[in-house]
Amino acid sequence: MACPWLRQCRRWSANCTSTSLFETLWHCNGRAAFPASCLGQRSWSSGPGNEGPPSALPTQIHAKTNFTTSLTRHKSRLLNPTLQPRCCRKTVHSDAKLKDPFTLAQKDLTNLYDDIRKELFVSKEELKSLCDYYFDGKGKAIRPLIVVLMARALNIHSNRAGDLIPGQRHVAMITEMIHTASLVHDDVIDGSDKRRGKSTINEVWGEKKAILAGDFILSVASMAMARIGNNTVVKVFAQVIEDLVRGEFMQLGSKENENERFKHYLEKTFKKTASLIANSCKAVSVLVNSDPEVHEIAYQYGRNVGIAFQLVDDVLDFTSGTNHLGKPSAADLKLGLATGPVLFACQQFPELHSMIMRRFSLKGDIERAWQFVFQSDGVQQTEYLAKRYGQEAVRQISRLRPSAERDALISLTEMVLTRDK
Repeated sequence: MACPWLRQCRRWSANCTSTSLFETLWHCNGRAAFPASCLGQRSWSSGPGNEGPPSALPTQIHAKTNFTTSLTRHKSRLLNPTLQPRCCRKTVHSDAKLKDPFTLAQKDLTNLYDDIRKELFVSKEELKSLCDYYFDGKGKAIRPLIVVLMARALNIHSNRAGDLIPGQRHVAMITEMIHTASLVHDDVIDGSDKRRGKSTINEVWGEKKAILAGDFILSVASMAMARIGNNTVVKVFAQVIEDLVRGEFMQLGSKENENERFKHYLEKTFKKTASLIANSCKAVSVLVNSDPEVHEIAYQYGRNVGIAFQLVDDVLDFTSGTNHLGKPSAADLKLGLATGPVLFACQQFPELHSMIMRRFSLKGDIERAWQFVFQSDGVQQTEYLAKRYGQEAVRQISRLRPSAERDALISLTEMVLTRDK
């Protein structure tokens, strides 16, 4: 029998103004629901404890933003800039330029990967090659981008100049290092042979060396944390590493009860993906502002945009081809994982329940599960769930003082929701 909040979800997607699904879901998680009054409104107040009616994403997006195209277009000058003659540069309307996340973060993310490679420098050539392998400038760099924009928005909110203080840029570097180390370890656990369109480290050098490379990257990130000289920042990142490990253990299991299964899925999603973004945003807030309410705004933006990002990723595993993703499609099913689209589809096709519990291990399970997902509204429901997390991310960030960086984080949330890679 379908659990109450999943039954509500199909009614909710037909009527976007209903918040019953999230009220039920947050009640199950022991969290406060999104206030109904907080969606679809926009304002800002700087008074302590006075949030004002927050902002949300528009209920319809008039033009789909291609996240990957935007990222590719800006990547060369964001991470590996080249000088152009002034007369060759295109004139950009000032408002559009100010709100563009990549333009705003360009100065602080320039040479990001070069600086990380300097941190990881070792004389042993093979270890150096292992560590540098994924720091080649071909990743999305979405996490350090969020961290930089959040830091600048918080600096302005705290009545400072927008420029980063040194510790905040180090947080952006540490964030990308922890993320990359987790990818190296994930590929070993999953037995993956492709990542970002090329062979994985474990495929090229073997599992033992891949594990050691991931450990080394984490150790260098830990030393960088210590050099920031803030105990709270160290504690925040220690929580991230704990969450990553706990999330990986959660991914190895499942729940028999349908209510618990979706709670398990969302908690795992937070620990494996969103915790790093949430706590990195909190870390840059700690360095510039002593107000716990401001720390919570930064944390909640990162938490919600991080969960939305992963939900979209889970959808793309069904809707994007191998060439587009840079890794095999249906990878989650092949690993025995039931993500959002499958869990929603299970409500319309109960046959999926037994497949989920045996982790799609019988012959034909993966193909049948794939068909059930596309015969159901599982993809659409997961997309809509991601949108609701995106709305909450925008509501949180809209509590900060207006700035170009704050608005860029709102734009970036929309890009996360509409990306196709």
